[in-house]
Amino acid sequence: MVKHLPSLRHWRRKRRAETPARGGADQRVAVIGLGRFGSSLAGELMRRGWDVLGIDTDARLVQKYSDSLTHAAVADCTDVQALRQLGVHEFTSAVVAIGTDVEASILVSSNLLEAEVPNLWAKAISRQHGQILERLGVHHVVLPEHEMGERVAHLVTGRMLDFIEFDDDYALVKTVAPQVVTGMPLGESQVRRRYGVTVVGIKRPGEGFTYATADTVVQKGDVLIVTGKTHAVESFAELS
Repeated sequence: MVKHLPSLRHWRRKRRAETPARGGADQRVAVIGLGRFGSSLAGELMRRGWDVLGIDTDARLVQKYSDSLTHAAVADCTDVQALRQLGVHEFTSAVVAIGTDVEASILVSSNLLEAEVPNLWAKAISRQHGQILERLGVHHVVLPEHEMGERVAHLVTGRMLDFIEFDDDYALVKTVAPQVVTGMPLGESQVRRRYGVTVVGIKRPGEGFTYATADTVVQKGDVLIVTGKTHAVESFAELS
């Protein structure tokens, strides 16, 4: 049940009175779990102009973030009535950011799905946990530790400056231009045919990023934004 609700009436009046901003988009989100992941996510959403309701069972965490979020409440969201008291069932977006308590994560996610929250994200701490959440019907499951581990591994072991992999085995990387493609236009180096990747952007030292075309001449020291199948962009980034 809800244990502590500072200014809850004000929060609910505010939500009812406000019209959705930015072309009618609902920019209110409930973040359940204010540990490292949840608090970081909530803070970034606030920075981007969203209204954030932060919820945790730990009163110390709620107190810590109460001044930086739109509203923060101490509540056990495994209790359906607590969710209803907070009005979370009225939100179009919610994030279950609960850490190591897998049972609580599953129960809260189930409650939010039963409440038909249309856009539900949930953090998983293992692939098995993630599979359970997916079977429940959670719309978006993230494994932040696993995904960050893969990303850092790519950066540590290669020439990549950044790496983002998508679900369908495609990746977007930022890498220093390999010597084999420098000194000639991209169309002439035939990057796509030879290496199976597409150069979508280029940055020269002291300049901003620009879109790449077939006529773009790659120079030594240029930084490229490259996309393609994961294995292809990995191989391209390793070229000398």
